[in-house]
Amino acid sequence: MRALIRKAVAAALTAEAFRRPAEVSVTLTDNASIHALNKAYRGVDRPTDVLSFPLSEDGEYDTDGEAALLGDIVISLEKTEEQAAEYGHSFERELAFLTVHSMLHLLGYDHETSREEEKEMFRRQEEILISLGLGREPDTTE
Repeated sequence: MRALIRKAVAAALTAEAFRRPAEVSVTLTDNASIHALNKAYRGVDRPTDVLSFPLSEDGEYDTDGEAALLGDIVISLEKTEEQAAEYGHSFERELAFLTVHSMLHLLGYDHETSREEEKEMFRRQEEILISLGLGREPDTTE
């Protein structure tokens, strides 16, 4: 899992042309813990799959030495397993998806601001996942 998360983080940074060294904290947890965080920080009283805590202000990042401190990612492994089964793809694809999704939030994307931003963010996610060899399987049912 650690290697896959590192690859997903690196792929997102590369895709977004982030040229500086970067630091990201990733916490893997369960539904109960992410539920508590979701309630405390977003006021949402239920577990979620991933939370992003960006440290940037309008693209300006704190630095520790030379590395840009991007923020924190918290992923529920229980939700990752549930959603992989629900969507019919691998645990690895779901974990990479959640990591890339959160990385894009740390880099300034926000799919809740507009329909256009949502489309762009989801397009970028899929491009990055394809670059990792984890793109969606084409739908062959009609």
